[in-house]
Amino acid sequence: MAEQSGIERLLRVMARLRDPEGGCPWDLEQDFSSIAPYTIEEAYEVADAIERQDLDDLEGELGDLLLQVVYHAQMAKEAGRFDFEAVASRIADKMIRRHPHVFGTDTVPSAAAQSLAWEDAKAAEREQKESGDPSILADLPLGLPALTRSAKLQRRAARVGFDWPELAPVLAKLEEELAEVQAELAAGASHERLADEVGDLLFAAVNLARHLGVDGESALRQANQKFERRFRAIERALRAAGQPIEEASLDEMEALWQCAKARE
Repeated sequence: MAEQSGIERLLRVMARLRDPEGGCPWDLEQDFSSIAPYTIEEAYEVADAIERQDLDDLEGELGDLLLQVVYHAQMAKEAGRFDFEAVASRIADKMIRRHPHVFGTDTVPSAAAQSLAWEDAKAAEREQKESGDPSILADLPLGLPALTRSAKLQRRAARVGFDWPELAPVLAKLEEELAEVQAELAAGASHERLADEVGDLLFAAVNLARHLGVDGESALRQANQKFERRFRAIERALRAAGQPIEEASLDEMEALWQCAKARE
């Protein structure tokens, strides 16, 4: 008997876990909705391993993410809808269809041109779907991180000309939204009004990032890491001085923050 490939073995493992006769009770209780949060979590763990440039960890995290695909495919197979082979074939077909410059006779002069061609292909596919939603904003998943979805909404709108061609009005809009937050604060606005205005401010910040060619999600992730690094430096300094952080004043912590910033 020929040795099984890794994917064949994984498919058999998953089928066994979901087998009503002797399978895993926990796995048998799951459905698409209950597994979806794990799928999202595993995707983030893949991104984390890449961010840390830990290729050993990446190998394991990619396996965890692949398991999620196999899990969903197994449940769909049990429901008589599709299986892993259909999933793999469908994505292969899509890659061939969206890369006519590789698998056909078309040519693209640059990566930027390919990105535009990719979006054109996606738009054509959306038109062919019978979703009942003709909007250019259709099919953007609600489950995306909010910053990512903001940028995608803006890029879709920009494709039909709903966008500022220059940076100046983008900056002005950001200042306008900040001023509106300040005005609501001065007026003693409700929490709902403040949340609405802060949302507008964040959306404008994503627009600025997009115009600068900066990925908002990545930029915020880096800012989070920078904050964590500097705050941990404050904690270390206070521990070394034998002072509980709860007893440190804001001025003391700010001074230590500036020291950590200077060291960077």
